[in-house]
Amino acid sequence: MNFKIITPGKPGYEEWNNRGVNLRFSGMPSEIIPVTTTEELTDALQYAVDKNYRIAIRGGGHCLENFVSNPDVNIVIDISTIKGIRYDQAMNAIEIKAGTTLGEMYETLYKQWGTVLPCGEHPAVGIGGHIQGGAFGFLCRQHGLGADYLYAVEVLWVNEKRQVEKVIATREPSDKNRELWWAHTGGGAGNFGVVSRYWFRKPRTDSKKPSDLLPEAPSIIETIELEWQWKDINENNFRQLVDNYCNWCFNNARPGTPTCNLYATLHLWNKMIGKIQLKGLLTEPTDGVADDFIQSLNKELDAFCIIKRNKTNWVDFALNPFPDVFSGPKAAFKVKDAFLCQPFTHQQIKTMYYYLTEYKDVPGGNIGLATYGGKVNSVATNDTASVQRGAILGTACAVGWQDAKDEAKSMEWVRKCYTDLYQETGGVPVPGTQTGGCIIAHPDNDIADLNWNKSGLPWHVFYYQDNYSRLQKIKATWDPLNIFRHSLSIEPNSNTNTNT
Repeated sequence: MNFKIITPGKPGYEEWNNRGVNLRFSGMPSEIIPVTTTEELTDALQYAVDKNYRIAIRGGGHCLENFVSNPDVNIVIDISTIKGIRYDQAMNAIEIKAGTTLGEMYETLYKQWGTVLPCGEHPAVGIGGHIQGGAFGFLCRQHGLGADYLYAVEVLWVNEKRQVEKVIATREPSDKNRELWWAHTGGGAGNFGVVSRYWFRKPRTDSKKPSDLLPEAPSIIETIELEWQWKDINENNFRQLVDNYCNWCFNNARPGTPTCNLYATLHLWNKMIGKIQLKGLLTEPTDGVADDFIQSLNKELDAFCIIKRNKTNWVDFALNPFPDVFSGPKAAFKVKDAFLCQPFTHQQIKTMYYYLTEYKDVPGGNIGLATYGGKVNSVATNDTASVQRGAILGTACAVGWQDAKDEAKSMEWVRKCYTDLYQETGGVPVPGTQTGGCIIAHPDNDIADLNWNKSGLPWHVFYYQDNYSRLQKIKATWDPLNIFRHSLSIEPNSNTNTNT
C-alpha cells in the first residue's frame, strides 16, 4: 500500500478526525486515510471497497449534515491535500484538483490569469464537494453558478466487480460519458464516485488563451454594510424592512438586469444580539446601483441605518470576507434552507418576527436572506443538475451553539421556525409558485423525515425536482453497488444491488 492509515489511538488521529466544521456531529472511523495524489486515492478507495467498509470522502469538511462524521462510517478518505491548479492545454481548460480550497482557487486564478470562477463565500470550503452542489456565492448573480463552467470531471468509480476505475466525462455532446458530467453539475456529492479533479471553461468559447476561459475577475469591489438597531425595530418596521428587501430581490432577479453585479445577504439576528445587518458587495462599482439599493431597503422605514461602504481588492476580500460573519470559533449548528420565487407573505414575516423576538434563550437563532437570480436564472432547469433556476432569493433558518446543554432548545427553535414559515405547504418549501425547494449543497436530513416534512412529497423533489429520475439512471450506471451513499444520496433503482 502506498498510502498511510491512521487508526484510533495513533498519533494524528484526533487531529484528522476532528476536521469537520460542525461540532454537532462526531464519528469514530476505524481508519482515516489521508491521500496526496490520485494514485494514492485510487489505491485507498480500492482498499476500502475490498474491506466492504462504509466509506466517506472528506475534502474541506464543510458538509452541513452527518454524511462524513457519522458512527456508521468505517473509513474516511481525506482528499484535502490533493491540490493543484493549472492550464491544461490538451483540454483547453483550467484544471483544479479536488482538494483545493475556494480561497486557494480565487487567489491563483486572479494572480495567474486575472480570472474568477463564481463559487462559494467561505475561503476554506473544499472545491471537491462544492461544485457537485452547484456552487453559488458572491458572484452568482453576475456570472452564474460555479457548476455552469464545468467542462470535465475525473471520477473514480466502482464497477459491478468491485473494481475501482478512473473515467473522464466532459460536456461535449459526443462524449459517451456526458451524463456523468451532467450529474456533477448539481447532483450532489457522495453519489457517484470520488472526484479527483475538475476542468473549467466558459460554455461556447473557442479561445485558446487561459485568461479567456473564465470570467474576468473584478479588480476592485465595493463592500456594503448596513446595520439597524433592534431597539429601533418594532413589528411594523421589521415587516417593512423584509418587504423592501424581498421586493428588491423580486424586481432584480431577471437575467441581464443592470443590478446583477450586486449581491447581498440580510442577516436577521435574534433580538438578543441587538442588531440586524446586511452584508453585500458590488463588483465593477457602478454609479447609482448601491445608492438605489440602500434607498430601496430603507424606504418608509422608521429606523436609523448605519451605512459603511468601502472599496477593496477582490482577492483580499475573497480570502477574508466580512470577518464578523465568517470567522469565529467552531460551533455546533443546524441550517434549514429554502429558495423563494416570490416575496415572503406578511404572515411569514410575522412568523419571523415572533421567532426572533420571543425566544430570548436562543440567541444563536437567526434567519438569512441572500439575493439570487440574475445569470443563475438564464440556464434551463435541465441543462445542468442544478434545477433551481427561477428563484429570487435563498433563505435559511439557522442556529448555532457551543454548550451541549443548549442543543435541544436550539434544535427546537430552528425546526419550529422553519415549519411555521412553510406551514401552508406541510412545513417545507414545496417547489411551486412561491417557494422553490432546497439546494443539496445545504442538505437537511429533516426533509426526509415525516415528522418535519408533512407535504406528502419525497425528499428528492425538493432538491432535484424533475431531474431526479435522470440522476437515478446515472447512479445505476456509475455506482451499481451503491458504494457511495448517505442519508440524502441518490436512491438506486429497486433492482440495484447494494453493499452492506
